[in-house]
Amino acid sequence: MPASSASRPQSSTAARISAAASTLSSDNQHVIAEIRKALSMMRSIAVDLEKQEQSDKVKELEAAVLELLDTYDDCTRFSEAIQTIEDEIAKSKAVSPSVPQNNPFYRQFKEAIWNVHHAGQPMPGEELEDIIMTSTQNNLLNIACPLTGKPLTELQDPVRCVDCKHIYEKDPIMHYIRTKKPHPQCPVAGCPRILQLGRVVCDALLPIEIDEMRSVKSVADATAVEDFTEVDDD
Repeated sequence: MPASSASRPQSSTAARISAAASTLSSDNQHVIAEIRKALSMMRSIAVDLEKQEQSDKVKELEAAVLELLDTYDDCTRFSEAIQTIEDEIAKSKAVSPSVPQNNPFYRQFKEAIWNVHHAGQPMPGEELEDIIMTSTQNNLLNIACPLTGKPLTELQDPVRCVDCKHIYEKDPIMHYIRTKKPHPQCPVAGCPRILQLGRVVCDALLPIEIDEMRSVKSVADATAVEDFTEVDDD
C-alpha cells in the first residue's frame, strides 16, 4: 500500500508534464494550420489584385506573406523541438533508466531525517566529505562573490550570469558592469565572458541552491563542533 501511494505523485507529475507538452504541441499545430489557411487566402487575393493591375497592393501583400512565413518557420521548428525532446527523453530513459535512490536530492532527504537524532554524524556508508563534495558542487561554480569576497551563503541579493553561471552580490556586480563598459569581463579569475546587465539575474533555482549550500554547511559545522568537543573531553 505505501509503495503504491508513493508512486502516485511521481506518475501524476509525469502525466502533467506529458499533458503540458501535448498541449503545447497541439496549440502550435493549430497555429500552423491557421497560418496555412491565411496563406491560401492571401494567394487568392493577390491573384485578384494582379488581375486588376494593382501591383502596389500585390507587393504589400507579398511582404505580409514573407512575414507570416517567418512565423510559420518558427512554429515548425518549435514543433520539431518538442518532438526531439520527447524522443531524446524516451531514448535516454531506455539507455540509462533513472534510479531515484542515487539522486543527490534523495540523499539530502535521508540526511535530513538522519540528522534529527544523529546531527553532525555522517550517515552509514557515507563520509561527510563525500556529502559536501556532491551536494551542490555541480550547480554552484564559485563559493564566494569575486568582488566582495563574501561567501554565497551570506549574500543578501545574489545574482547569476546566464552565460558563465558565476554568482555575485547584485549591487557590486551591477556597478562593476556599468563602470567597466564597453567590455566588462567576468571578475572571476580566468573567465573570459563579457557581462551584460540583462543577463546577470537571480534565476529561480539560485536561492534554492544557496539554501542547499547553507544546509550542507550547517552539517559540516555541527560535525566540527562535535569533533572539537570530543578532543577537548579527551
